[in-house]
Amino acid sequence: MTFEDLNIKRPVLNALSDMGLVTPTTIQERAFSVVMSGCDVIGIAQTGTGKTLAYLLPCLRQWTFTKDTAPQILILVPTRELVVQVVEQVKKLSAYMSVRVEGVYGGGNINTQSAQIEAGLDVLVATPGRLIDFLLRGTLKTKSIKHLVIDEVDEMLTLGFRPQLTTILDLLPKKRQNLMFSATMSDEVESLISVFFNHPTKIEAAPTGTPLENIEQTGYAVPNFNTKVNLLEMLLSDATVFSKVLVFAATKKLADALYEKLALQFPETIGVIHSNKDQSYRFRSVNNFKDGSFRVLIATDIIARGLDISDVTHVINFDVPDVPENYIHRIGRTGRYDKRGIAITFITPSESENQAAIEGLMKFAIPMLELPEDLEISTVLSHDEIPEIKMPFGKSRTPKSEAKGPAFHEKSKKNQKVNVKVRHSEKMRAKYGKPKKRKPKEGK
Repeated sequence: MTFEDLNIKRPVLNALSDMGLVTPTTIQERAFSVVMSGCDVIGIAQTGTGKTLAYLLPCLRQWTFTKDTAPQILILVPTRELVVQVVEQVKKLSAYMSVRVEGVYGGGNINTQSAQIEAGLDVLVATPGRLIDFLLRGTLKTKSIKHLVIDEVDEMLTLGFRPQLTTILDLLPKKRQNLMFSATMSDEVESLISVFFNHPTKIEAAPTGTPLENIEQTGYAVPNFNTKVNLLEMLLSDATVFSKVLVFAATKKLADALYEKLALQFPETIGVIHSNKDQSYRFRSVNNFKDGSFRVLIATDIIARGLDISDVTHVINFDVPDVPENYIHRIGRTGRYDKRGIAITFITPSESENQAAIEGLMKFAIPMLELPEDLEISTVLSHDEIPEIKMPFGKSRTPKSEAKGPAFHEKSKKNQKVNVKVRHSEKMRAKYGKPKKRKPKEGK
């Protein structure tokens, strides 16, 4: 099947041709007619299989021109990077249409974004927090929204957006179509669907957690953190093979630490992005990675959902994620759109439980490779790897009480005095051996 076989308008077909797209992916083919029927839809598909087009194509097919300035299509995504990328996709698909699209997210100038909304638009792409800002201000009118799309909903819930999502769903028109697309489905997502969706149709291009067939997965058993660093530097030294590499780190602190180490050996070819970086820095780093200025980009899991970068040759998991679904999202950054990709994971003994959880989710054992013979095995442990010395907990014994005795030294003679009233005559007798009388005062 090709896009010509679907009920797509000619302007969109021309745009797809300009984008070099001829054949729909599995999720795009299966979702199109179901979404066009008007029912609520839950789309489950692996990362990199074209979920964005799976909901954009039928939504744009149903879009109709109107003079109304309020949006007809609302798309919610978890990160600002994903906002930008979805807006770009809408603009490409609607290149031969008069569709107005804008994206809003936290960190951008809210007054500028307000002016864009008030000027009128057909498609609004937003993060939940910033959308709430506009709803509370009264800037955004929701009366015309016909299609609500929630992309990567499980990540939104992980980031703590459930209260905002609930508020948004309550404020939207009751008569609307709800579309939800994600690579994984959790119990919390299921509970949200049961409350706000109306008998949705579920479409699965592949079961949740299925390993991507076009991604070669391997792992290395590494003894400690510093050996991981040595292995990473060794792999990246082959710039011909590792030409476009995405490195995932568990925390922002670790991402920065890796960047500082690698930037010394590979100057001006390494970038880093995480939520603490400002908006312009993040966009600049991603663009440099896209155009090849950066050969390596270090990122955290939160950013993993917002990266749609073609031709990533390798994904390297510097650590094993403690949430198994995050592994699926990480490796899905390579091998996109039916291209081949490679995912490599560094695994320490303390991460073996996380590895087992991932393999249980995928029902697939990650093949393990032997460490290179010339790899320097470090014996230096990081601060987090140094074992803690724990004192045994127990009841402390109270020493037996002993009878209290005198002080350990005699009091000085001075301190032995007591306040006893002594007559003057007695003082004189003690001093002179006989009593002495005071002389009477003159005049007496």
